[in-house]
Amino acid sequence: MYLTPEEDKILAGEYGEGMRKAMEILVAIGKIYDAERLIPISSAQISGVSYHNIGDAGLEFLRDFSRGAKVKVKATLNPGGVDLGRWREMKIDKEFMEKQGEIIKIFTSMGIEPTLTCTPYLVGNLPSKGEHIAWSESSAVAYANSVLGAYTNRESGISALAAAIVGKTPMYGMHLKENRRPGIRVVLKTELRYRSDYSVLGYAIAKKTGHSIPYIEGVDKADLESLKLFAASIATYAGAAIFHIKGLTAEWMDFEAPKDYIEITKRDIEEGYGFLRDEFREVDMVWIGCPHTSLKELEEITRLLKDKKVATELWITTSRQVREKAERLGYIEVIEKSGAKVIIDTCVAVAPLLGKFQTLVTNSAKAFYYSRGVNRFKVKVANLEKCIDTALRGVWV
Repeated sequence: MYLTPEEDKILAGEYGEGMRKAMEILVAIGKIYDAERLIPISSAQISGVSYHNIGDAGLEFLRDFSRGAKVKVKATLNPGGVDLGRWREMKIDKEFMEKQGEIIKIFTSMGIEPTLTCTPYLVGNLPSKGEHIAWSESSAVAYANSVLGAYTNRESGISALAAAIVGKTPMYGMHLKENRRPGIRVVLKTELRYRSDYSVLGYAIAKKTGHSIPYIEGVDKADLESLKLFAASIATYAGAAIFHIKGLTAEWMDFEAPKDYIEITKRDIEEGYGFLRDEFREVDMVWIGCPHTSLKELEEITRLLKDKKVATELWITTSRQVREKAERLGYIEVIEKSGAKVIIDTCVAVAPLLGKFQTLVTNSAKAFYYSRGVNRFKVKVANLEKCIDTALRGVWV
């Protein structure tokens, strides 16, 4: 891999140990993927934040790696493992809370914004079409590549951090236009009525196409919230870093539709819901916010909960910035008066909740995957209205 004279100096340690270690990581990755060179990035989004995921070994790595290291580009953080202000309500122990707080302080000391969200595009990290970035959260990567038209691979937390410190990333994968080309045409033959249908669609496409980049026809409209759920689902079940939707996404006109195609019918969506619904009736928790809820979703939840009381735990996860806007608009007061909790800086997928709950209802296929796999919950996926109705009843009907 070609390095400029300045990059050679960074690798030799002339710009400090933090920069040297970061460059060493990028060069190693570049060699693995046969990258021609490094390219400048405009932003980074860094995962590997939850103490539940990285543990003491990860914390020690960050302590060592952060010495003398500062980011050169805008950099934001993925969710951690707990809302530091509500750790008792989340049934999290004090030691976990304190170590999570230290992790956030370490990242902040390097100049990274402690946004603690999987939706950086909702809190000011909003790249333009054609910008090269280094993002690591799977749903954010799929959304950035597809909806925004930015260029990013699905980085690890460490490689995204290294890229933020150097301000560059190896040029391979999704940074090359030819690798963004669709491999299969998906023809939608049914109406999508609810946002959760878009989440189920991601699962249904993955089941039929595997890891091929889809070019999707037949989606007439989709708001940000629907695309957010779809990106999370197809990234989870197909490992997709990019998708194209005719008439909607950033690069759909840049490529010809593939000749090979599959159809997604009403039956596929129904079978998807069937797979994404475990058997249970009593509900311990309803969770909305995977990916993090937008201001629009919080307004809708406010309307559904106004003057009502929940009969089970209802957790709504969002970013600190979005919660503050919702608070000024009066949404949080109404939501929490119902007994629900609007939780920031974390999500159920990266919080240590194993054994604390048994059953969960959500509107996200990604939440199904991680709640089942990480916390071993039984899970059902439903639309937002059904989720809120279930929280009010305390049972699935």
